[in-house]
Amino acid sequence: MKPVSNNNERWEEKLKALTFNVKQIQDNLLEEILTPNLKTEYLQRFHMDRFDKELFKKNVPVVTYEDIKPYIDRVVNGESSDVMSARPITGFLLSSGTSGGAQKMMPWNNKYLDNLTFAYDLRMHVITKHVKGLEEGKGMMFLFTKQESITPSGLPARVATSSYFKSDYFKNRPSNWYYSYTSPDEVILCSNNTQSLYCHLLCGLVQRDEVVRMGSIFASVMVRAIKFLETYWEELCSNIRTGHLSQWITDLGCRSSVSLVLGGPRPDLADTIETVCNQSSWEGIVKRLWPNTKYIETVVTGSMGQYVPTLNYYCSDLPLVSTTYGSSETTFGINIDPLCKPEDVSYAFMPNMSYFEFITMDGDKRDVVDLQDVKLGCTYEPVVTNFSGLYRMRVGDILMVTGFYNNAPQFKFVRRENVVLSIDSDKTNEEDLFKAVSQVKLVLESSDLMLVDFTSYADTSTFPGHYVIYIEVKDKEGESKKKKYVELNEDVFSKCCSVMEDSLDNVYKRCRFKDGSVGPLEIRVVRQGMFDSLMDFFISQGASIGQYKTPRCIKSGKALEFMDECVVARFFST
Repeated sequence: MKPVSNNNERWEEKLKALTFNVKQIQDNLLEEILTPNLKTEYLQRFHMDRFDKELFKKNVPVVTYEDIKPYIDRVVNGESSDVMSARPITGFLLSSGTSGGAQKMMPWNNKYLDNLTFAYDLRMHVITKHVKGLEEGKGMMFLFTKQESITPSGLPARVATSSYFKSDYFKNRPSNWYYSYTSPDEVILCSNNTQSLYCHLLCGLVQRDEVVRMGSIFASVMVRAIKFLETYWEELCSNIRTGHLSQWITDLGCRSSVSLVLGGPRPDLADTIETVCNQSSWEGIVKRLWPNTKYIETVVTGSMGQYVPTLNYYCSDLPLVSTTYGSSETTFGINIDPLCKPEDVSYAFMPNMSYFEFITMDGDKRDVVDLQDVKLGCTYEPVVTNFSGLYRMRVGDILMVTGFYNNAPQFKFVRRENVVLSIDSDKTNEEDLFKAVSQVKLVLESSDLMLVDFTSYADTSTFPGHYVIYIEVKDKEGESKKKKYVELNEDVFSKCCSVMEDSLDNVYKRCRFKDGSVGPLEIRVVRQGMFDSLMDFFISQGASIGQYKTPRCIKSGKALEFMDECVVARFFST
């Protein structure tokens, strides 16, 4: 293994070169992408007979997924990759599929993994500049693989993380601290997510003194892991005490590899863990069970910001670190200031990942500008041209420029453009919804209640239509463990409805109170554990546990039926 200091110097030089030479790297990258693809049917359609950046911008349109989907479908069904890409398409990446209700399939080849691995190595370098002593321990990372499907073309369709974990990039990863996990690879590769999660926790508990970092791809998975621990800690302690894995863990890879980690009976360790878990409050439980943990690595931006208070409760003062911004289209960039507060997270775009353009979102005019031409304080939607046959495709995220690292713009995630509630002329986006829910949380907290999670939908089955907010609540300080049901005070929840409406924008208020085109907002309280069940529902419908994000606006009829079956009380604004 190379000395850490020498390795850091090498990566620091790479980061400096990347972030100073943004325009040149982007121009060279576009030429590298386009030149081999000029003969593809897609680019021929737009008369691209030579590489010319201005010709590309003039002739090739900015598109959505629905525009490019017919070409993707042709490759999915067995036509040659050169319909859209001269580089062979070797599979398809599935989006998380929880925002709009259907998973998108993005063409994919190993260049995606090249970029992803590069970003992982780069963020490893950045973290070591801010956190010391990481090379002395392991990561307890809740990483999962979802079973792939095979398309009619014979090519696999997987979520991005599964593509990485099943690749030689992961199998042959460097033997340094960043890629050293408490869980054996067999646990990560297990297709049964429940068995995998149990084994992740068991391995992490056995090696509790070696854990220096903990995390998951998204914050929702980290929260789920802690809740799972609340349910299973006694059984986990029993496994550690006896040295035998529970019989319901039937995956052969998990059984053999985890049995080696267990290494026989450990009654003293089981007693220690039992004492910690048996305390009345689980506040700070993560730091008490894994005392050497230095930070939590998980995405807490965008819709994942909802989980920050919950993670702060369980993890006490541990920093919540969002390292990377990526999607099924591309890896965008990394967080240069990993120890910043969750609300201050920005990502520096790396110009060697894909060719990036940006649609201006401020004002009425929708110009398209290059990466080096974005302006501080302005908001944009990214447009991606990548190595897998996507040309000028809109991503659907709205980002704000917060600064520059050398010449590389840093972006803060603001919202998903297409996640909105709308009944009439009102348009409530994800950001507005979060602001309104934050007011609900204050009302609940004043009544000794905590908001566990929420989602919403626009109910147009009656006239006038109205907003429906599904929420799950629990008592503060773990009191819900002692009571079977949370007491629901009508005055409290009616006030929650009112403060939500007060927080929404003037267009909503006009429609609601002046025009009468929007009816009273409704809060539906669901039974405890409902949002865990919702995750299970979406996973059963094809979503990935590793990429799952609670949908903030539900559009799936089946999911709505599922939610309504679990409603325990309804309240309306007055």
